[in-house]
Amino acid sequence: MSFPKRFSNLPAYAFPRLRALLDHHPAGGPVRHMTIGEPKHAFPKWVSELIAENTAGFNSYPVNDGTPDLQDAIATWVQGRFGVSIDPATQVMTANGTREALFNAALALCPETKNDAQPVVLMPNPFYQVYMIAAMSAGAEPVFVPAGEDTGFLPDYAGLSAEVLNRTTIAYLCSPSNPQGAIASYDYWRDLIQLAERYDFQIFADECYSEIYRDDAPVGALQVAADLGADPERVVIFHSLSKRSNLPGLRSGFVAGGPQSIAQCKQLRSYAGAPIPGPIQAASAAVWRDEQHVIENRRLYHEKFELADRILGDVDGYHSPQAGFFLWLNVGDGEETALKLWTQTGVRVLPGRYLSKETTDGTPGAPYIRVALVAPKEETEAGLIALKSCLYEK
Repeated sequence: MSFPKRFSNLPAYAFPRLRALLDHHPAGGPVRHMTIGEPKHAFPKWVSELIAENTAGFNSYPVNDGTPDLQDAIATWVQGRFGVSIDPATQVMTANGTREALFNAALALCPETKNDAQPVVLMPNPFYQVYMIAAMSAGAEPVFVPAGEDTGFLPDYAGLSAEVLNRTTIAYLCSPSNPQGAIASYDYWRDLIQLAERYDFQIFADECYSEIYRDDAPVGALQVAADLGADPERVVIFHSLSKRSNLPGLRSGFVAGGPQSIAQCKQLRSYAGAPIPGPIQAASAAVWRDEQHVIENRRLYHEKFELADRILGDVDGYHSPQAGFFLWLNVGDGEETALKLWTQTGVRVLPGRYLSKETTDGTPGAPYIRVALVAPKEETEAGLIALKSCLYEK
């Protein structure tokens, strides 16, 4: 039996790589998980009650694109959060979290060729691995653009050659960025949208961390596009309840954009998608309509941002994140440091190399570790103190 070779040379996914690095060594102290971005704050108690109230819905096939109530809740949230009016029936499609949507949207919207050549999909480096696999699955060439300290931890897509931009069909941009916690400013979005208008490509705005921020709420790609009067199909946004509402296991998110783009996504999903179960859709609508739990969630993260600043603020090169819930620490060699932390303290962090692609320009994440601030405050504090003692104190 033969199998496709297009994915045969991929490195292992980040967390299997981490297990291979650490798990044959004993922990050097109490195990503290600071690797995966899995929120640990409590989600609203009434979510469970709503799911229980709607369990009869498990007896029916769920609505593929989202119930009218859920679509309306999402459109209302987009209007309230970004000041942009979208039609819930034609500009919103629900998804099983952003990963499903980010992958399938590339399949639905990336053309087979552009300007008689193989299409290009742009992505930051480091990056969320689904961007790369989505591009490859769509038959496009993934182009990795460094997002390092010199560019504010965001990719400089405008610096690419005209040859690459003329083949570009999609540009992924995560803001606030994972893993660096950088926020794309209004001017950044404006320039990127104008670049996309000039070279006729779509922007996939991965905004799943948009509700976890320290000071001002991050600007949204859709609101900048609306201000500019850009082509309504130019920007596609992706959100979920995983980070915003501490519900990663709910697998509930959405994709929104121009009517033609969403119609294409719905067409693919009608054949190959897995709709969200009805009781989950009912609960999701209520969660999108409630902001009080989001405010409390943000307060808890704010406490941990301040904790990190207090413990690590005097460390040379420390960057306090603007948003998200990760620290991105330059430690010289991320793999070596992750192993040292594990064997000497029991703290588990993720080497930045595992979130990056090696290119001719190097591997931008290699010197870094990603440290997740998702555990309760006391556990996070203990982990950060152990990290600092191990790495920075003699």
